[in-house]
Amino acid sequence: MAQSYSNKPFLYTLLTDFIALLYPETCIACNDTLLQKEFTICLKCRADLPITKFEAYSPNPVEKLFWLKTSVQAATSGYFYTKKSKIQKIIHAFKYHNNPDAAVYMGEFLGHQLLDSKRFKEIDLIIPVPLHPHKLKQRGYNQSEKLALGISNILNLPVETSSLTRSVDNKTQTQKGLFNRWTNVKSVFNTRCSENIQNKHILLVDDVITSGATIEACAKEILKINGTSVSIVSLAFAND
Repeated sequence: MAQSYSNKPFLYTLLTDFIALLYPETCIACNDTLLQKEFTICLKCRADLPITKFEAYSPNPVEKLFWLKTSVQAATSGYFYTKKSKIQKIIHAFKYHNNPDAAVYMGEFLGHQLLDSKRFKEIDLIIPVPLHPHKLKQRGYNQSEKLALGISNILNLPVETSSLTRSVDNKTQTQKGLFNRWTNVKSVFNTRCSENIQNKHILLVDDVITSGATIEACAKEILKINGTSVSIVSLAFAND
């Protein structure tokens, strides 16, 4: 991570600069060396990311996934997802290559998008799509929770992780068809500590939305709690 050293001791600055020369940090999207004040993703790759701007209007393609399925107040995804793209490399970096800071960083990008949207002004708290405890132990963190923390940094809203749980460690959705994706997540999620979310407008957070089956299942469980409403955001939208 390139840093500003204005308040650092001179010897500390020399040491960190020397380490950076030996082991330069690289952009997770293109592998180029990061310049000073660049973090995780270089400025060029940031500018190249395919922004959806779905947060600005309704109905949008993400919201249409939930029509006639479940009640969603608003839904958006920050970026378009395609295979072998920069956004795929970024997601793989924090999902499979132990880089949770990248998820927090990208979550802050999402937070700024939501902050500028009138359609996401009434959120009370943020809930990430949970991982099963076994998967969480393997990975060491929940990437959706890290995205949620980034959003929280910008919106100044609490992140709630105790009210929605994943009771079944089901297989990945990646290679499944639409019907199989839904049956794969049906009855997977449960709510508890319902008093924490009663009468709250919840922002559900996931990394990628494809069919919407996973986050739809989460929304349906939350909406069983008295007085709840749900909006949805993901980092990326994979339009199969």
